Order: sequence, then C-alpha cells, then structure tokens
Amino acid sequence: MAPILYDYCKMPMDDICKEDRDKCCKLAVGILGLLVIVLLGVPLIFFIIKANSEACQDGLRAVMECHNVTYLLQQELAEAQRGFRDAEAQAVTCNQTVMALMASLDAEKAQGRKKVEELEGEITTLNHKLQDASAEVERLRRENQVLNVRIADTNSASSQDSSCAAEPPLLILLLGLGALLL
Repeated sequence: MAPILYDYCKMPMDDICKEDRDKCCKLAVGILGLLVIVLLGVPLIFFIIKANSEACQDGLRAVMECHNVTYLLQQELAEAQRGFRDAEAQAVTCNQTVMALMASLDAEKAQGRKKVEELEGEITTLNHKLQDASAEVERLRRENQVLNVRIADTNSASSQDSSCAAEPPLLILLLGLGALLL
C-alpha cells in the first residue's frame, strides 16, 4: 500500500497545535498567504506576459493612433463649424444688403416711372404744339400761295420789277413763323 501523508505525522494535528499554537497559526497564515500569492501571481504573470505581447502593443498603438486621428478630426470639425458660422454671418449680411439694394432699386424705379410720365406728358404737349405749328405753317403756305397768285396777277397787270413783289409775301411768311415759335 502506498504511504499516506498522515501516516508520516505520528502526532495528531491537535496535539501539535496545542504545543505550539503560535507556531501553528503562523504556519497556517504563511501557507494561506503563499497560496494566495501563488493563486493571484500566476494570473498576474500571465496578464503581464499578454499585456507585453506584440499583439497587445499593436492594439495599444492602434488605440493611440485612433485617439490622435479623433483629436485631429475634432479640430477640423471645430474649424469647419467656425467657417460655417462665419459663412452664415456673411450670408445674413449679404441678404440684408440685397434687401436694402432692392428697396433702393424699387425707389429708383418709382422715381424713373414718375420721370417717364412727366416726359411723356411733355412729349404730348410738344407734339400738340408741333401739330399746331405744322397746321399754322400749312395755313401760312396756303396764304403764301394765294398771295403769290395775287402778286403774279398784279405783276402781270403792271410792269413792275418781279423781285420787289416777291419779297413781301416771303417776309410775311417768316414773320408769321417767328411769332408762332415764340
């Protein structure tokens, strides 16, 4: 038969502890402490080995790179947001300027329409005056023709110089036109 562990110990455990209780407690605490250290140390050593492995180091570098890229993207996003806010402010300013210019343009259009209406009225008045003047010129031309016919009749009856007889009707015509224009 194989030897059993308690076969080697000739004294019961109670007797050993009674003789030297402090020694026994210290030994038990030491064994328990050693057991805890071994039980916690082995996984800790395994974790340290895994943490220092190349794959873990690569993962740590990837995490750091992601943090750096994230930081740069956040900076770019903040800059883009500032640019967007600036563009919005410019758009508001441009819209206000456009509205002011449109109001000014509307005012100018109204003033231009008023001026056009005034000029159209003036043109109408001038057209009437022109028609009146044309009618007067036509009337004077007819009178001149009548006078020329009379003068020709008078000249044929008398033997006076025809150049002197032609001057008065022309003079009357010019005086009539001058009076109309004034």
